[in-house]
Amino acid sequence: MSGHSKWSTIKRKKGINDAKRGKLFAKLLRAIEVAAKQGGTDPAINASLNHAIQKAKSNSLPIQNIENALKRLTGDTNNEDRQEIYYEGYGPSGIAFYVYCITDNKNRTLSDVKSTFSKNNGNIGNPGSVSYLFERKGIFELTGDTDLISHFAIKNNCLDISEQYGNIVIEVLPSEYISFKNKIETENFKIINSDIPFLPTNNVLITNEEFILVSKLIESLEELEDVQEVYTNFDLGEIELETILK
Repeated sequence: MSGHSKWSTIKRKKGINDAKRGKLFAKLLRAIEVAAKQGGTDPAINASLNHAIQKAKSNSLPIQNIENALKRLTGDTNNEDRQEIYYEGYGPSGIAFYVYCITDNKNRTLSDVKSTFSKNNGNIGNPGSVSYLFERKGIFELTGDTDLISHFAIKNNCLDISEQYGNIVIEVLPSEYISFKNKIETENFKIINSDIPFLPTNNVLITNEEFILVSKLIESLEELEDVQEVYTNFDLGEIELETILK
């Protein structure tokens, strides 16, 4: 399993406090609005919107807030001109960072991201410096009968299958995210988490001591208003991960 998936597990296990929830809701709504602007307001055909809505719901964003955001896009209300942008760099222990942002002010966002790297033993890089180390995939983490889920995944030509904490994690092509999700729901498997992240093509195994520094940079970037996702290529052994989650 990649560091991104393990970082998601760590965050899910440790939860989120109320002080951060309001900021998270704002980011989730921003992602929904941008996805809908780019691919349309129908989540049945817009994979990015489908994922953004699913992620919002899994983080307890009220459905009414989601509906209101989509209504704003189909009405006459003027919306801020936001755009997607990625920043690349290296963190502690040479870990690659690929940072996805949605912003209405690129200068502000660049300044914030660059400063955060500098304060946390990292360096921001030029475009293309780390992006080649990542590939976009569709990810589903499922719980249920392991044999049935594995058979289902193989039958539907998934890219990869792995196990983590008793759950099965399936990788698919991003273009197959919606169709695969529909098939999963038909089989009544329980989806613990789903995503369309950038996953590293090669992971870098780090120690718990190194993870402390890496996680500090990840968390500091995630605190920034314009940062939506932070992708990295760190990895942890299962024993190290168990220690962190205790």
